[in-house]
Amino acid sequence: MDLRQKSFRSALLPYGRQSIDEEDIEAVVQVLRSDFITQGPAIERFERAVADFVGAKYAVAFCNGTAALHGACFAAGIGPGDEVITSPITFLASSNSVLYCGGTPVFADIRPDTYNIDPAEVERRITPKTKAIIAVDFTGQPVENDRLSMLAHDQGLVLIQDAAHSLGAEYSGRKVGALADMTMFSFHPVKHITTGEGGMIVTDSEQYRDRLLLFRNHGMTRDTERMKSNDGPWYYEMQALGYNYRMTDVQAALGASQINKLDRFVERRRAIAEQYNRAFSDLQGVTIPYQHPDARSSWHLYVLRWDERVIRGVRDVVFAEMRARNIGVNVHYIPVYRQPYYQSIGYADISLPEAEAYYRTAMTLPLFPAMTDDDAADVIHAVREVAKSLTHKQ
Repeated sequence: MDLRQKSFRSALLPYGRQSIDEEDIEAVVQVLRSDFITQGPAIERFERAVADFVGAKYAVAFCNGTAALHGACFAAGIGPGDEVITSPITFLASSNSVLYCGGTPVFADIRPDTYNIDPAEVERRITPKTKAIIAVDFTGQPVENDRLSMLAHDQGLVLIQDAAHSLGAEYSGRKVGALADMTMFSFHPVKHITTGEGGMIVTDSEQYRDRLLLFRNHGMTRDTERMKSNDGPWYYEMQALGYNYRMTDVQAALGASQINKLDRFVERRRAIAEQYNRAFSDLQGVTIPYQHPDARSSWHLYVLRWDERVIRGVRDVVFAEMRARNIGVNVHYIPVYRQPYYQSIGYADISLPEAEAYYRTAMTLPLFPAMTDDDAADVIHAVREVAKSLTHKQ
């Protein structure tokens, strides 16, 4: 029997989706009726709400998470000749942000269990040219902040935490956002809260905060205490080559409304992940996500690994069969160094064994707060049926 003949859903269940309610809509409408739809007071309110939630002194909002990471690299002083160590299992923005500043990304392999960057591999790649580490909280599970922070401190490096996946997560009882020199959050619609597009850097450093504010607004300041001269109340100065990376008040109003729901959203994500864990823990040929004992994930993604020795056709066949059932599985991510652009600029000879093994066998299941118990049951049913039908007979 062709497995694709049986479908459990009439419409696709995506791997992620935003949750917007009437309160969110009203918050946006209020801004649209106000005097400011950009560069107004809603930005600072949203920044303060995020900073207070994670326990950071400062927050600087950007138009998207990539722009925020670019700003963090600028604030850290990354430039030509500087190396920045990061993970290959991440979205392109983590390393692209280094390239934008003229720096050189250096990829360190991941741990085989958490899929986060391996601190021992980071240490092996530190050279006199190393300026920073961009550590990615993959799937929502925080990196080993204690080891990486100590390593960065001992080597005089800047630790930037790419927490696009981990708003609401904790490490050793502390919230992500209070653990690195700078931490980036993303507010894309599939993330924990959304502003449509949007990003933010949180930090305890006033110096980094000031550099970030400069960078997101054309490198321009109207702060009289920082200006070289002052021709009058109209005067402004461009003090660096910045970008127009500002967030709008419309976005910020949505974000400020959404963050009031963040705890509930994360709780629901954790509940669905626990349902999956219970359902798949006894399934032959499938590995459920491992959680580091010091980490408490906020579960942006739920990734299953498919054993090449047990499942016929492995991940590729499973992916097709799940999509045929309208279960919107996905793969996060292709190792960055495999991308044609990176191959063309000197990364053609790189192959990191754990990253490669992960990529061959990983598949992301749907997981978002608006999923119903019936949605989760559809995913569970499909995974179990497909896995059992494709298991090698001993």
